[in-house]
Amino acid sequence: MTHDPTGPGGGDDNTLTTERREKLAALRTRGVPFPNDFKPIHHAADLHQRYADVPNEELEPQAVAVTVAGRMMLKRVMGKASFATLQDGSFGKTGGRIQLRIATDAVGDEAYAAFKHWDLGDIIGCVGTLMRTKTGELTIKATSVRLLTKNLRPLPDKFHGMADQEQKYRQRYADLITDEHARARFVARSKCVASIRNFMVEHAFLEVETPMLHPIPGGANAKPFVTHHNALDQEMFLRIAPELFLKRLLVGGFERVFEINRNFRNEGLSVRHNPEFTMMEFYAAYWNYQDVMTYTEQVIRHAARQTAGSAQLDYQGRAVDLEAPFARLSIRDAVARHVPSIGSALLDDAQALRAELKKHGDEPPAHWNLAQLQFGVFEELVEPHLWEPTFIVDHPVEVSPLARASDTDPTRTERFELYITGREIANGFSELNDAEDQAARFQSQATHKEAGDEEAMYYDADFIRALEYGMPPAGGCGIGIDRLVMLLTDSPSIRDVILFPALRREG
Repeated sequence: MTHDPTGPGGGDDNTLTTERREKLAALRTRGVPFPNDFKPIHHAADLHQRYADVPNEELEPQAVAVTVAGRMMLKRVMGKASFATLQDGSFGKTGGRIQLRIATDAVGDEAYAAFKHWDLGDIIGCVGTLMRTKTGELTIKATSVRLLTKNLRPLPDKFHGMADQEQKYRQRYADLITDEHARARFVARSKCVASIRNFMVEHAFLEVETPMLHPIPGGANAKPFVTHHNALDQEMFLRIAPELFLKRLLVGGFERVFEINRNFRNEGLSVRHNPEFTMMEFYAAYWNYQDVMTYTEQVIRHAARQTAGSAQLDYQGRAVDLEAPFARLSIRDAVARHVPSIGSALLDDAQALRAELKKHGDEPPAHWNLAQLQFGVFEELVEPHLWEPTFIVDHPVEVSPLARASDTDPTRTERFELYITGREIANGFSELNDAEDQAARFQSQATHKEAGDEEAMYYDADFIRALEYGMPPAGGCGIGIDRLVMLLTDSPSIRDVILFPALRREG
């Protein structure tokens, strides 16, 4: 490994970085270079909001004392009085920024001379009083300024931020410094999660935590990440879904439970997929899938109102109405509506469906039956057309190993998937609580796994044992938090709403 001349952090070897390291070296010789005794009291956004309408002739005589700290984003040195823009962690119309006026007659010659050598990106503390400039900009007239943290790397371009999209994902810390829209997006994500949590608790759901290391992966058809537990000397799997543990809690007597959880699936990357993602799963005793659909609609509408301020949104230039009742379509009806080349008669023709999939470059497995082919046509040809919120119901038993079969058609399940803007947002069903039926479904999945299907489920004997104690009839659902936040923040890629998305390792 070659030595990085820019020091421990690695990275850009350039003149600016070298100069800043020399400044830090000089600071070290004069005492504590990274002081930890400055305590900010005020935030930029709060000051702008509180004093928005106070003119300078009223403001300056009040000598409103303020103490702030943050990153220096702009700097204009002019003789004996200079200006700087400080950015802190607050959010508002100003992006958490406030102007500082630093003058030698207020802070002293020594502090002013030091300030002139500080760099953009340095974190500083400022004590002073409020005033307005001739242009009306709220400003802190500094009485003292201190350097709290020396910045060693030049910030991205102050007007355009980071241009390279992958660099924005990889160096999220730098992206957040310079892109107020990125900061706002993750504030919105936090609001979304908080609103969902509050809504669940208000409706008598108990928040729980279940294991992330599983001895048997379950709850979804997905390829897991595998690890090894040294003390137990056994293979373990990162959670692909919390479902089977949450349903064990229904067996134990909790009637309404939910978990906002991290899941891990060892699958591909795309604008909709990250191997580590967040879901909210909930289960309610004595509900069926119709009840769950109604409640899921309420959860998402509430999250939109709380996060975006409205349930009527624009996503990538097109309107999306979460306020109106969500549509409900069977897979058959959805295919008939959105794939004109497949008429009603062809829906029951396995060879015609197989040919349609091949025509679109998708080779279906030879063992797929009619129901699976119908579902395959739906996934391939219909999903992109489901822009407005639509519940798709009546999934085949073969692709729904944990869902209760319909009483009127045992080849179908009481399952739904919610699609918005052509993406699956939620998946739920009436839960299968027949232990013998579930055991048979697991056995079928195990057979598929032995035949080479890496996403098929394992046989979970303990879950069957739990069902044998008796689980009340119930409904459950998983809502994809990342995809929901994409919708609510008008973000085209899942990487835009995950602070640190999965990327190939540098080098």
